[in-house]
This record gives sequence, C-alpha cells and structure tokens, in this order.
Amino acid sequence: MAPLTPRPIRLTLGYVALELRRTARDGGYVVFGVATPVVMYLVFTNLGLASGDRRHAAIFTMVSMAAYGALGSAFNNGSGLAEDREAGWLRRLRLTPLAPVQVVTGKVLTGAVVVVPGIVAVLLTGALVNHVTLDAGQWLSIAGLLWAGTVPFSLFGLGNGYRLTGQTSGMANITAMLLLSIVGGLWVPVDGFPAWLRHIAEWTPSNSYASLSWHVAFGQAPGAREVAVLAGWLVLFGVYALYGYRRSGRRA
Repeated sequence: MAPLTPRPIRLTLGYVALELRRTARDGGYVVFGVATPVVMYLVFTNLGLASGDRRHAAIFTMVSMAAYGALGSAFNNGSGLAEDREAGWLRRLRLTPLAPVQVVTGKVLTGAVVVVPGIVAVLLTGALVNHVTLDAGQWLSIAGLLWAGTVPFSLFGLGNGYRLTGQTSGMANITAMLLLSIVGGLWVPVDGFPAWLRHIAEWTPSNSYASLSWHVAFGQAPGAREVAVLAGWLVLFGVYALYGYRRSGRRA
C-alpha cells in the first residue's frame, strides 16, 4: 500500500525531526530558552520591580517573560546556521530532494516546536508560584498566540543565520532579540516610554506579538492592528529568510 503522506511533506517532517534531535543536544537552549525567562519573571514580580498592583504585575509580566523566552528560542534556532554552512551541512542539504522552501519551512517548524518549553515554563510558574488565575479559554488563547506569533522572529533569525558568519549571526540574533524585547515593552511597559519611543514601539513586531496575549490576559479581544502589524513583519522576514537561504548557496 502506498504511503498516505505526500513525499514532500514526509521529507520536510523528516528534516524537522533531525533538527529537533540536534537542538535537544544543545545545553544552552535549556538555559537561555527556558530557565532564564522563568528566573527573570520571578525576579521582576517577587522583588517588586514590576509596575502595578501584585495581580496586574503577575499577569502582565508573565506574558512578557513568556514572550521574551519564546523570542530567545526562536532566534537561537537560526544562530547555528552559519556554523552549519561553514561545516558543509547546507551543501549536503542541497544534495537532498529538499527544495529551498522546504528547508526554510522545516527550520520554521523546528522553531515552532522549540519555543514551546519556554512558554509553558513561564505560564506554569505564573500559575503555581504567583497564583495567577485565568479562565481555561484565556490560558489556551495566551499559549496559542504566544506559540503562533513566534514565526516572524524565527524567520528573522534564520535569515541572519543563512547570510552571516557564525560569530556574527550569533551576535546579530542576540542583539536583535534584546532590542526587540526592550523597545517592544517586554521588560518595561511602553506606557513609561517617551512619546517618540512609544510610537516606535507600537510598530515593532515584538510589541504587537505580546499585545495580543496582554489583551486576552486582561479579558479583551486581540486588536486587529496588532495582527496586521505582525502579519506585515511575517511577510518581510519570510522573504528575508528565503533570500538568505538562496544566497547562502553561493557560498556553501
């Protein structure tokens, strides 16, 4: 009997499984993608560094740090690509039946999996340590939005990984992640920013990404503007990642 799954899909899923096994062997992923956002969440909320009353701070910062951890994992997914290229891994991939779109899609799917532990860890910490109480629908919506919204950042990290050298891509992704986290209001609410910086923040993908879950956490519907902004960045970063992969073929 012929397999039910089309061959291109099976090839892509096989590539994703390979990449996940490689990521699982990276100890830095566990430290920076899971442990760090949990520790930062506990520090911000239990040392009185978060603004607002205790309940508001616990919820707002929970979403912020879950988003921050997810960004870290998404960008980290692309940081090792330059080393892979220099080691000849991308050259070997080009000898397989995988098309460029399948390779980029496979890495994006890998990124969609590796962001999950960090998101879940922070949300569980909020519920179990800071006693955050939300409706089941809110918990599921927040987790789903935080998970799905990482795709643009994964694509951005992949584009850097495909185009830059090993050391440069790692620094570029760390810098981008930190800048987007700070300017996007994940560390400090944008309400405290100067007017000019607040205007910039509202157009960053990180602010729109977190805003979707902030709205849900406080009983509001996600804003159409945030969805549109994030979708625009998704298209831009997607083109960048595909361009980076095609360009890397000239050097791999």
